[in-house]
Amino acid sequence: MTVTTVNKDAQNLTLTVTAEFDAPPERVWQLWADPRQFERWWGTSDHPATATAVDLRAGGRVEYYWSGPEGDMPNAWEVVEADQPRRLVLRDAVVDENDVPVDEGPSSFTVTFDPVAGGRTRMSIESRFPNEQALKVAVDMDMDKMLEGAAEKMDAILAESESRVGAV
Repeated sequence: MTVTTVNKDAQNLTLTVTAEFDAPPERVWQLWADPRQFERWWGTSDHPATATAVDLRAGGRVEYYWSGPEGDMPNAWEVVEADQPRRLVLRDAVVDENDVPVDEGPSSFTVTFDPVAGGRTRMSIESRFPNEQALKVAVDMDMDKMLEGAAEKMDAILAESESRVGAV
C-alpha cells in the first residue's frame, strides 16, 4: 500500500500522512509543481481541482479551486519554504484577522520528500492546525482519508509515467 502511516496528534495539533512511492524525490516533487498533474491528484471525484497558479518558490503561491454542486470554491497557499526536491512548506492564504484559516482547515502543510532505498521516495504531509476545534473538524471530515486517496492517485500517476518509459 502507498500510505504507510497516518498520525493524528491532538497535543501538537497535527495530522500527518506518510506514503512511499516507486519514484525518486525529483519525480514526486513534479506531482506538486506541474499544474496538470496537481489537478489529477488533488481534490475528489465530486470536487475536482483546477490549478490557476503553481509557483513552488519561496514567496510563490499555489492557487486552485474545487468545483462542486455548490459552485467553485477558490483556495490558495503561500509558499513559505521550498527546497526542491526535499521540502515544501505551504501556508493557507485565506485567513481571518487572527491568522486562522477561514475554512477551519489546516493553517499550514509541511511536505517532505525523503529518498529511500531502491530509488523510492517517502513523502510526508504534516498538516498543522490553529486550534483543537480545527483539527477535530478536519478529522470528522475525514481529511486523513482524503490525503490517503490523494497519495493513491499520485501512485497511479507515477505508475503511468513508469509504464510509458518502459514501453519506449
